[in-house]
Order: sequence, then C-alpha cells, then structure tokens
Amino acid sequence: MTRDAPVVISMGEPSGIGPEVAVKAFAALKGYVGQRPLHLIGSESVFLAAAASCGIDAAYLRKAIIDTGHHVDAVAGRPSSQNADSVTAAIAEGVRRATAGEASALVTAPIHKSVLTEAGFGFPGHTEYLAALTGSGRAVMMLASRDLKPALRVVPLTIHIPLRSVFDALSTDSIVTTADIILSALKQDFGIGAPRLALAGLNPHAGEDGTMGEEDAEIIAPAVTLLRARGHDVSGPLSADTLFHDDARETYDAALCMYHDQALIPIKTLAFWTGVNITLGLPIVRTSPDHGTAIGIAGHSIANEKSMIAAIETAAEIADRRGL
Repeated sequence: MTRDAPVVISMGEPSGIGPEVAVKAFAALKGYVGQRPLHLIGSESVFLAAAASCGIDAAYLRKAIIDTGHHVDAVAGRPSSQNADSVTAAIAEGVRRATAGEASALVTAPIHKSVLTEAGFGFPGHTEYLAALTGSGRAVMMLASRDLKPALRVVPLTIHIPLRSVFDALSTDSIVTTADIILSALKQDFGIGAPRLALAGLNPHAGEDGTMGEEDAEIIAPAVTLLRARGHDVSGPLSADTLFHDDARETYDAALCMYHDQALIPIKTLAFWTGVNITLGLPIVRTSPDHGTAIGIAGHSIANEKSMIAAIETAAEIADRRGL
C-alpha cells in the first residue's frame, strides 16, 4: 500500500447527521487528507441529497462516492430499520477495502443502535461489529482529542452494557488484556516510546481502603501489579474524580476507566467538538467522530463537522505511523 491510499468514510445512519458531516468534511478538506483521497461509501442518493442541502457541488462529490447498491428511503430525523442493511453494508465494504489494502483507513459516521437492533443487527455498537468483521479477539474503544492540551485519551473497559452489570463484568484478566492493547497502540499508533497508563478506580475514592467497596483492591490493584511486573508504567487504581484536570493529565498518556460514562463524560466535556473514537486492537485503522446521529437536528444543515474532520485527520496520522 502507498501513502496515497484513500481514507474511506462510511455513511452511518442515513436519517441522522452522518451523511451531512461526511460531505461537509469532504468539502472542507477539498477531498483529500494529505495526499490521501477521501471516498464516501454508502448510498449515492443519500450523500448527494446531503450535499445539495448544504450547497456542495454534486458533480464535485459524485466522483468520490462508492455506492453499495442498496435502496435507501431516508427521511431526516426519522430513522427506519428498513435502511439497516444499507448502514451495515457500508461499514462492511469499508472494512473489506481496508483489509484488502484498497484503503488506508476507515472512518465511520454515527449509527443509530436501536434501529439496527430492531432489524436484528446483533451487536451493541460499531466496536463489537468491527471486531467480528475483522476476526479480532478483543477490540478496544479509545476516545481521544488531538487538540486538547495536556492530551486526553480515555478507554472504557466495559462499553455498551447497563451500569448494574459493570461490577460482574470486571476481572483482573480483562483489565490486563485491555491495558496491553492500549499500551501497544500508544507506541504503534501514537508514537509514544514509553507510554504511561493510569487506571481509574471503580468506587468513590478508589474504594478508600475497602470502606467504599472492595473491587478496587481485589480486582484493579492486582492488574496494576501484574502490568508493572511486565515492565509497564502503570498507576492506579486512582480516584476518578481527580483524574482528568490539567495537572493530572500531565502524568499519563491514557486512562483506562471501568465503565462507559466514567471515560466519556470527561472527554465530551473538555473536547466535545474535537474528540475522536479510535478502535484499538484491529488489523485496520478505524476512527469515528465522537458524537451520535443527532436525529433532532438532522435535515437542517446545521450539524458541526469538526469532529468528523478530526476523525479523518487522526485516521490518516495513524495510517502514516503504521506505514499504510
């Protein structure tokens, strides 16, 4: 693969803002990220409709669209399970191209999980679906901002499960396995020679010596011990309420959190428009904007494309580091 292999962008939910931010980002970047052309995968009619509503020249855009051939009858703000096949087909085609070396990276526009579930999708979200498509044993969701200083990169250990299920899902082995993937990615994809990883505690004050829960001492602390024994720079369990301010972020390169909101609230608060979702542990490069389908504003041509641009640029940077 050459350094000018394209970055492909999947359509996402056609009734949400995904197609809009995709075409806006395409136009803002003039169809390229560095020397890499941008290609849009999904329904040509959906992308062209989004372009028309945003005043983007259709002829300029049409040459970059890879149409999957699925009929899409999309109404802005009204997602339908009838379009589910078109959504998953765009993702699958993006994965196929990246796996075959026809693309350097895949950037995915947001999907509407409940609509896909209604159609029998069978996966909680993008991360799990991508792991299945690529045959990866464990895919890890990282949220990061290229612009925030000090940097913030967070990973939720458990992702799309109810909060009441988090305690049962935790194990020392899963923490160690996830930490290994993060540390490897910090070296390979972010160019950090000696990465530092912080582990957030589960309970308030990281359990405070067992007075507020024993999971921190019994599950998280042994993982830290094992990782340190392997020579890794790992700290924790640390109280999550003091882990994300400026001075704290100077002390680590990524934070492994125990559940979804523990990781996503700080980055969406500090870097809402520049946050990027990066899937670690895959044989391909995959990123996504750090926001959802925004059904409530779909069709009004007011969606902000900054996170999509950040996702595209981050994907290209990782591809460069991997030599793709």
